[in-house]
Amino acid sequence: MFNQQNDIFKKYQINCSESQAEQLKTFFDLLIDWNKRVNLTSITEPNEVNVKHFFDSLTPALFFRFNDQKIIDVGAGAGFPGIPLKICFPNLRVTLLDSLKKRVTFLEHVINRLQLENINCIHGRAEEAAKDKKFRENYDIAISRAVAKLNVLAELNLPFVKEGGLMIALKGPNVEAEIEEARQAIEIFGGNHLATESILLPENYGQRKIVFIKKIKKTPQQYPRKSGTPNRKPII
Repeated sequence: MFNQQNDIFKKYQINCSESQAEQLKTFFDLLIDWNKRVNLTSITEPNEVNVKHFFDSLTPALFFRFNDQKIIDVGAGAGFPGIPLKICFPNLRVTLLDSLKKRVTFLEHVINRLQLENINCIHGRAEEAAKDKKFRENYDIAISRAVAKLNVLAELNLPFVKEGGLMIALKGPNVEAEIEEARQAIEIFGGNHLATESILLPENYGQRKIVFIKKIKKTPQQYPRKSGTPNRKPII
């Protein structure tokens, strides 16, 4: 798995030291072990995890320079994309937000085992956390992978992003219709669609689209709406 990983990372010019590769391997081992007790992922075959989880989490770095930004992974799940980004870009200051306590417990265990610094977890819903002054418009980047449609995602993520920052959404190949549907919502929440980049995942695992949205003005205080409302009544 990890010889293949090194080949893939080198091909795409993603720098990964020996110690970082070892951290990814430990993360993989923990993921597989905990997945026996907690439903974290349906992807468990080593090469699939390498491409569909690890490499996929790092695809935004092919188009954007990560360094020491303050970043929140909204709906972090089993830690993708937040933990691979933190491992490969250790100067990032990362917050992992998830609504399920069992997943947060797993993420905290991973952080401790990997001895990662400047990374923390929040157990809660995005709709509630984004109303907290500690988190609202306090991040350079809000990032999500496979969480919701783009108009819903914009309401959940953009309130966390400071003016001038970015929302990054890792999406599947047919995102253009979502972008069109979400244009009004993105504008309401203070964003502006900046770019959509495309990449074919290695090993014929399909196409990935990465949507970059610039935060150009503050999000109105009434957003996000109360928990569950963005999904039930998305703005279109």
